[in-house]
Amino acid sequence: CHDLNGELHEFDSHWTTDCYDCSCSRDGIGCCSSFATPSGYDEEKCVSIFSKDTCTYKVVEKDDHSKECPVHEWVG
Repeated sequence: CHDLNGELHEFDSHWTTDCYDCSCSRDGIGCCSSFATPSGYDEEKCVSIFSKDTCTYKVVEKDDHSKECPVHEWVG
């Protein structure tokens, strides 16, 4: 299997790229996100920030990023 970057992967192999868990089978490549996305928070007061280093979201106040906001629902 060739991934979107042109890298070759063997059948039945697994890898992580850009925060996605991928695998190669004889049917092709399948990938799914390895992170959850916040959806239940006050979007007027808060903003979600994604970190590619940790593959996680942090939800903080728009006016003060040192203050985290409560998240009631995560999707993913």
